[in-house]
Amino acid sequence: MLSPQMTDRLWQALLDTVLMVGISAGIAVLAGIPLAVFLVTSGPGGIFPAPRLNRIVGMVVNGFRAVPFIVLLVALIPLTRLIAGTTIGIWAAIVPLSVSATPFFARIAEVSLREVDPGLVEAAQSIGCRRWHIIRHVLLPQALPGIIGGFTITVVSMIGASAMAGAGGLGDVAIRYGYQRFDTVVMLVVVVILIALVSAVQISGDLAVRRLRAR
Repeated sequence: MLSPQMTDRLWQALLDTVLMVGISAGIAVLAGIPLAVFLVTSGPGGIFPAPRLNRIVGMVVNGFRAVPFIVLLVALIPLTRLIAGTTIGIWAAIVPLSVSATPFFARIAEVSLREVDPGLVEAAQSIGCRRWHIIRHVLLPQALPGIIGGFTITVVSMIGASAMAGAGGLGDVAIRYGYQRFDTVVMLVVVVILIALVSAVQISGDLAVRRLRAR
């Protein structure tokens, strides 16, 4: 059985995990969608062609995606200290989580944007729509189900990455109180909570995608 103190600790760890992942996911969306739009519209045949800049940005995105999260976590320590003022705690974990999630989500959103029927873009151009209007009223609405599906995948991966940050949250409790103290009950409870959290995120994302596609 879990003691009242451990129950309170697990509850606080859940809140910390939700806070870390929630803020990092919000940053990933705010930065990732514009990045995905740029990668799509600035490429060859795009509505804002800039092939050279597109290649440079694409290489930077691929570079960050290629770095394992644990390596990125260590490499970003100076930046984390500069932004958060510390290298420990949930606020410090938000920096590497955001940097890791943004290019990952941007590439997923890019795929969804590229799947939009080019005929819709050509039709909008033929009636004189401005390029920004095409992005806002054609590309993004048509790609929205795929973007939300990709966002769901991103959040699920971030929940797993938050456990490696060692900055509080459910992963920290599992390591410190479950693994290091050989408390199997704590480990099992943390696993169950993580499964429930991931399932809730996945079900919510799938439901949102189905509703959008049904319109």
